[in-house]
Amino acid sequence: MAPGSRVARVVGRYGDAWKLRIREAPERGRANDGVVRLLAKVLSLSRERITLVSGHGSRDKIVELEGLDAHEIERRLAAADRKEL
Repeated sequence: MAPGSRVARVVGRYGDAWKLRIREAPERGRANDGVVRLLAKVLSLSRERITLVSGHGSRDKIVELEGLDAHEIERRLAAADRKEL
């Protein structure tokens, strides 16, 4: 996750993870909210189905996604790769 970006978007694969750019600054949980908001939009999930499991104060985050299998998550993230949202 890279906060303070001009645009919110999925940047692409970064090892075993996905790199995201978000607009929100890493202050008072705003960046975490930005990650959830971006994932909800890209994956067409409600925010309630996305849980930040770890990394609340870190650039590296682990999220739990309810309602999609791993293949569908990969497909949707790949489709959004590099598109401004």
